[in-house]
Amino acid sequence: MTGLARRHTVRIVTAVLVAMVSTVALPGGTSTAADAEGPAAIPGPACQGLARSLTARATDVEKVGQLFIPWVTTPTEDGPTELERRRIQERGYGSFNFNGGTLHGPEHAALYTNTLQRWAADTRLGIPVLPTMDMEIGAAHRFSVMGPGPGKATPLPYPMGLGATRDTEAAATSARITADEARAIGFAMNIAPVADVNTNPTNPVIGVRSFSEDTDLVSDLIAAQVREYQAHGVIAMPKHFPGHGDTNLDSHTDLPTVSYDRRTLERVHLAPFEAAIAAGTDSIMTAHVVVEAVDPDLPATLSKKVLTGLLREDMGFDGLIVTDSMSMAAIRDRWGMGGAAVMAFQAGADMIMASDDEPYDAILGAVRSGEIPRKRLDESVQRIIELKCEYGLFDDRYVDPARATATFGTPEHLDAAERISRDSVTLVANDGALPLSAEGAQRIVVTGATHGGTADQLPDLVSETEARTDATVVDHGWDLAGQPTDAQIAEVVEAAETADAVLVGTFSKATSPPQQTALVTALAATDTPVVVLSLGLPYEIADYGDVDGAVATYAVDLWGSPSRSAVLAGLDVVFGEQPGGTLPVSLGEDYPFGHGLTY
Repeated sequence: MTGLARRHTVRIVTAVLVAMVSTVALPGGTSTAADAEGPAAIPGPACQGLARSLTARATDVEKVGQLFIPWVTTPTEDGPTELERRRIQERGYGSFNFNGGTLHGPEHAALYTNTLQRWAADTRLGIPVLPTMDMEIGAAHRFSVMGPGPGKATPLPYPMGLGATRDTEAAATSARITADEARAIGFAMNIAPVADVNTNPTNPVIGVRSFSEDTDLVSDLIAAQVREYQAHGVIAMPKHFPGHGDTNLDSHTDLPTVSYDRRTLERVHLAPFEAAIAAGTDSIMTAHVVVEAVDPDLPATLSKKVLTGLLREDMGFDGLIVTDSMSMAAIRDRWGMGGAAVMAFQAGADMIMASDDEPYDAILGAVRSGEIPRKRLDESVQRIIELKCEYGLFDDRYVDPARATATFGTPEHLDAAERISRDSVTLVANDGALPLSAEGAQRIVVTGATHGGTADQLPDLVSETEARTDATVVDHGWDLAGQPTDAQIAEVVEAAETADAVLVGTFSKATSPPQQTALVTALAATDTPVVVLSLGLPYEIADYGDVDGAVATYAVDLWGSPSRSAVLAGLDVVFGEQPGGTLPVSLGEDYPFGHGLTY
């Protein structure tokens, strides 16, 4: 296969945070780096030997536990629960994936991961836990405490915003900030970056999580982020192999199939993964997608043709292969979580993302019955332990909660996030309405999606507009998840008739919702200048041909989770700051890839 034979030979031995660990005040007692048991610091070249030794000593239960990444979803101020302790100490679990709302700030997160590590250190082999989180827009993606300010996670742009900057240094800086904040709280693996090329505008699951529709741009930014994450002590996990960018179904709820030919697969969708491998990525996540050009019968996660034949043999990847969540309907509803876990492992996966007991019990049973050879099990366990060693977890498994707080939301981090976000904002259309005036006795109606979002974290467009102008600001907005009724549309149009300008916050998951389109169309028919601030996917802007101005922020994903920095940067551009972005995707014929205006 032309261009796909690069070997994955780079192992990056990183210098990680040397933590001065304070007393752990969560359940599990006190612990410091000095009193930690288990293997001492191991130089990179010795990690392979350590992994072989520990694998040889491990029981089946301890080995199988290393394969699993269960979710931690219970928000508790007290830290890990008895469930997590049992999983570590009785079933050998070696990793945990943290969902939104579980962690309440950097100090709490550091104490939480320290307790998990203490429990792991007290086991027979003392193998450290690998704390993992999905941080596509930084630690703010999963934290209940977001910026701005010291001690809060730095909010960064979504990948599509980074794509709009066309700047590999911006992508690298975002990765560096994420890695610094992640390691400060004990996290050594990020379920990111997203390597999917968003060639389908109606894709219901990827959206602003993709850098672009352009393969070369995605490849460049993926490589930059992989290098920077791993140089700063965090394992990168490009996803979703071999590509989720051209799907028309969401694998959380159904099983997508892509029918493009092998040539398209290789030239468009595999190229970013090839770039990630060349950059040295130490893990890759699978997609619950049937790729007919390789295996028309099974999704990639369960397909030996995809994971072993394509990824291992053709593309030469020898790092960790991690499944996407096995609880997603694409897998669970067709194969069951237990059977699917065995199939995924037999296909070539090393780590299984699953929380239920069923997948664990199924793999343990398959090992004991001989269905899964112990040699195959040992291969994956050795990969996992070796990577934990290479990323310093055997030496520095604990972190300092005070340092964690000091690392989050520093002025340097926040300044960089603001700069990158502003460089991502794209002025798509301007018929003289922009920028809006910050002075004078004017009247601005702010309407559309103005507040809400996941955990109500969308910056309020009304109050943020008031902070940027002396004009009278009239609030006619609603929650991000809502849509206007006909009566509300009529009310907003009436208010617009006596206003000097209208600012409409819009949000779509692909094309504009009908009532939102009706609102913008009705407002555009008035004599008042209408400006659209697109908060999510920008494709909707093509539906608003008669508006006087349109700004794309790429700031909210398909689940309503906002990037605070990107929203605020969009408002800054509306009121006169120079936009820096160009479109990373095409919005029909009028606004092609690369289009972008300035003041």
